[in-house]
Amino acid sequence: MTEPVVHLVDVVAVMGGFPVLAGADLTVQRGEIVLLRGPNGAGKTSLLRLCAGLLPIERGEATVLGCDLAVDRTAVRPRVGLLGHANGLYADLSVADNVAFWGATVGATAAEIDASLTRMGLATRLAGVRVSRLSAGQRRRTALACLVVRRAELWLLDEPHAGLDAAGRDELDATLREAASSGATIMVASHELERAGALATRMVEVVGGQTRPVGGA
Repeated sequence: MTEPVVHLVDVVAVMGGFPVLAGADLTVQRGEIVLLRGPNGAGKTSLLRLCAGLLPIERGEATVLGCDLAVDRTAVRPRVGLLGHANGLYADLSVADNVAFWGATVGATAAEIDASLTRMGLATRLAGVRVSRLSAGQRRRTALACLVVRRAELWLLDEPHAGLDAAGRDELDATLREAASSGATIMVASHELERAGALATRMVEVVGGQTRPVGGA
């Protein structure tokens, strides 16, 4: 069997003296779409941030894309795309400039940048608009276009459908399925279980900073 994209064993992570992960175990293989479900404060966001190399490990083993996060958390960051509640956009730049900026970090071509804008419905009248003037849904589309152009090997998405209209949600779902079929691995934290569950190849419950499979998966 090939090396898993994510392999966590008894991982403990602490923030502000509080254990946000308390012995999490998780293995994710390439091409999977894994839905993380659970109540607010259960540790879903912390799990995504840990996999992105943004949260230090207190105890346990954590390997993401072959990188030992206990040794060097920064090594994995260029290969991972994280979309959290904050969109991570530059408000004073246009939509196109934001996507071009993130595309430049991975050497994306002009054609790839245009394709990412088109994919998220941003290539026409919105491309030249400053992010500060966008609606919440338009900002979410822009953030997703930035994620697409980065060609991340591991997509970490926290409530990715939030703020999107019906067309945007359908486009996002199609984008995620296409990315997974092309070899990317996707982890989604969501309360929208019907929609996200239809995308997922399996579900994992996160409760009290620990993980357990859903439905015997």
